[in-house]
Amino acid sequence: MDYSDDDGMLDNESGEDNLYSDDAADSNPGFAEEDMDKDSTFQLSYVVLNEEDIRKHQRNDIEQVSTVLSISQVEAIVLLLHYQWGASRIEDEWFTDEEKVRESVGLLKEPVVDLNDKVNIECGICFDSFLQKDIATVSCGHPYCKTCWTGYITSKINDGPGCLTVQCPEPSCSAVVGQDMINSVVTKEEDKEKYYRYFLRSYIESSQKKIKWCPSPGCEYAVDFGGESENYDVSCLCSYEFCWNCCEDAHRPVDCHTVAKWIFKNNDESENTTWILANTKPCPSCKRQIEKNQGCNHMRCSICKHRFCWACLDPLNNHKSCHNFRGETAVKREMAKKAIDRYMHYYERWVGNQSSRVMAMADLKKLQSVQLVKLSVKHGIPETQLQFTVEAWLQIIECRRVLKWTYAYGYYLPEQESTKKRFFEYLQGEAEVGLERLHHCAELEFQELVKETEDFSKKFEDFRRKLIGLTKVTKTYFENLVKTLENGLADVEPNETKSATDSNKRQKLV
Repeated sequence: MDYSDDDGMLDNESGEDNLYSDDAADSNPGFAEEDMDKDSTFQLSYVVLNEEDIRKHQRNDIEQVSTVLSISQVEAIVLLLHYQWGASRIEDEWFTDEEKVRESVGLLKEPVVDLNDKVNIECGICFDSFLQKDIATVSCGHPYCKTCWTGYITSKINDGPGCLTVQCPEPSCSAVVGQDMINSVVTKEEDKEKYYRYFLRSYIESSQKKIKWCPSPGCEYAVDFGGESENYDVSCLCSYEFCWNCCEDAHRPVDCHTVAKWIFKNNDESENTTWILANTKPCPSCKRQIEKNQGCNHMRCSICKHRFCWACLDPLNNHKSCHNFRGETAVKREMAKKAIDRYMHYYERWVGNQSSRVMAMADLKKLQSVQLVKLSVKHGIPETQLQFTVEAWLQIIECRRVLKWTYAYGYYLPEQESTKKRFFEYLQGEAEVGLERLHHCAELEFQELVKETEDFSKKFEDFRRKLIGLTKVTKTYFENLVKTLENGLADVEPNETKSATDSNKRQKLV
């Protein structure tokens, strides 16, 4: 990937002066909110759906299947539930063998019990006799009184989502119970509401479509991912950003497989084992692990009372010195310590950026609810003209997320690819410097501006130009950083490449 200097991150070979400087931000007075909006416009590859949107999708599918197959909507619903809302598959199999489909889903063409000539009919559950108007049946014709139907279906609803495909109470019968029966015999609104809640969720949870619920706790939105993009990051209307593919937090530039490994590692007990190996030794007598917490090498096991030397593990009786080399154990211990130190380096910075992101979100909320209102009232500035500060904080939040995941990326970057590793660390360092500059301007310089009383208009305009410029430059850098890392740093030469070539590569990013 070749980034030209015109896009602007690194200006010279040393990399010391770049577009994150104050002069660079101030040298773009033409930046305006409109410019930023124009640069950030793109076609979303997903749609966020609320419950009414989902119901509309359901109604459309039901009407389509009902019309194409010339069947009732109740029958269409039965088919869609059975085929997990795969309308095209229903149509293919129906026109291939309608009878087979009817049998598999429990839609019988003819009843197995004929009740036409009977006046009094015995309920198959309570065995009382009823007039025909008090009896209800599904396609099989097995008769049950409406009271028993109510109790039977209500119990199925309380059992869970299986109520959507409940069958006739007759043990040997596979006839399905349609929604017309549900609406007819279920009397309590809370039971109906529960049933239709399962019905709504079935469209997402059982669907073969590219729709998933937002994983944020309590959120009732779903995301319809219709694009072919490899970028699965989506933003729900509840403000939660997640990866549609794996349903973890949004994690570009790291792929889903690496994220799964990283999360597993963070939760894995093997890290405890590594710490034990690096920081403890087994008692030579009882083999219990012991941690040394004082300077003296003379140890006494608190379990078996055995006395030994911490350095060489020999008994203290007649112990004089332990200068003889015992390489293998020491090497293993040192390797374990290096491994855990390396992991903690990346993990602490991963956690640190997440904490900073959470604090930035809280700062943005305070800015919108308190600070901008006060500034608007004090100086008579419409809040719409202060939106650039919100855009800056949103960019900070996004950059913190990206920077957080670059530490997982760096952890799994092979140690033997030293050139790539050096280049990655350089880019990561530049990203941190640039983000801190934007964060400083949005937070501390804004606070100084709020306190200003003299010549406020000029200072406000200078601040506005600077913050918009920094926001734009930071956005550009991080977008290109993500692309470069997702591309696997493919443009970086192998390790044997001369240092001059490596230096050249460093100047291509923006």
